[in-house]
Amino acid sequence: MDKDFGELGRLKPAAGAIKKPKRIGRGRGSGHGDTATRGHKGAQSRSGYKRRRGFEGGQMPLQRRVPKRGFRPYGRTEYREMKVADLTRIPGDVVDPVVVRAARIVKGGGPIVLLCEGEIARPVKVSVHRVTASARQKIESAGGTIELLPLDPVDRRVKKGPKLKKKV
Repeated sequence: MDKDFGELGRLKPAAGAIKKPKRIGRGRGSGHGDTATRGHKGAQSRSGYKRRRGFEGGQMPLQRRVPKRGFRPYGRTEYREMKVADLTRIPGDVVDPVVVRAARIVKGGGPIVLLCEGEIARPVKVSVHRVTASARQKIESAGGTIELLPLDPVDRRVKKGPKLKKKV
């Protein structure tokens, strides 16, 4: 064993390195009394103050200064895209959303659309939420079938309103 090894138990921080924490709101004598370092009046001096996201102290916020471009429809359905060429990566003759997600062709939830890109030679039974006309033609010419699945209300972004009581 080294002689210096025993010194580790006696280590101390340098003098003045450790300061006592600032104690706020403990009277005038503490130097942080009265307003408790919050200043006079204004939202930040009150209890329960929460600055809203994007607030810039009364200046016009960035999201309002920057010009807006394009249009994003509110009720738009976001489809996950899959190509006809991707069907060759799936073994078996039945293709449905569970199998497609297990094969990691499509990531995440939501409805699936089958696009035309690529070729397929074997017959497959495809179950998707939407299919393009050219992709349908390729599948059916190879001897396969297509089943369209209904969209879940969550996927369609359909909001259900309040349930109204029927008057008798």
